[in-house]
Amino acid sequence: MATSLGAMLAAARIEGDGAGYTITGEWMQGRTTYGGLSAALCLAGTLVAHADLPPLRSAQIAFIGPAGGDVTARSRVLRQGKSMTYAEADLRQGEALATRCVFAFGSGRESAIGIDHFPMPAVSAPDACEPLWRKRTPLSFLQQFDARVGFGGRPGDGTGNGDIAYWFRLREPAGIPPAVRLLALADTPPPAVMPMFNTFAPISTATWQIEVLDTGASGEGWHLIRSTAETGANGYTSQTMGMWDERGRPVLAGRQMVALFG
Repeated sequence: MATSLGAMLAAARIEGDGAGYTITGEWMQGRTTYGGLSAALCLAGTLVAHADLPPLRSAQIAFIGPAGGDVTARSRVLRQGKSMTYAEADLRQGEALATRCVFAFGSGRESAIGIDHFPMPAVSAPDACEPLWRKRTPLSFLQQFDARVGFGGRPGDGTGNGDIAYWFRLREPAGIPPAVRLLALADTPPPAVMPMFNTFAPISTATWQIEVLDTGASGEGWHLIRSTAETGANGYTSQTMGMWDERGRPVLAGRQMVALFG
């Protein structure tokens, strides 16, 4: 039986300024772990090491090297102000650095500004959409998620235009802090250019930046994730991303630079 993220967190080895985790094989993406899991473990280790942090507002994530098996997420507070706290977290396998994150946590405050110019694209409800994967999932970590096609084709089918929207949900969300769920979920889609390829090709996310638009979001249930490629050349693509819950409320905004090997 596959190890859920909740079970992985429950089995964490608390280690002072962070925590140790065991990444099992079903979370791997080729020779390294799924990037959303790496980021989620960095955040989970930070929340364990530093109590009473305000809500997560943003994260900057660099996927530096491969990781799997026994890893350690260690963090340190960079600055703690009246309303915002910045923390850095590293995920390491032994002494090798795999992922580095900078998290910004911020308390809410009253403001005269109230803007929502981030509407969810028009798509059918998840139950009315076709499964993303027609047969078995091409990467083992995707077994942790349910996935449906909103629009944009499927990876490797040669029908895309660089704009995709897929529904995703964690199959086992229990035992996971909400912000950790969001990070684990938000990196699930393949790059927006993948449906432009005529066959499935290996990829690797290099950098990822997210902004949390709804700090009260639970990360449970279906979420629509849209990825739109802005540029693509010389083996790299840059894309914007957005995530909404099933009721159409904006949850995350972000962007990624992705290395393409095909």
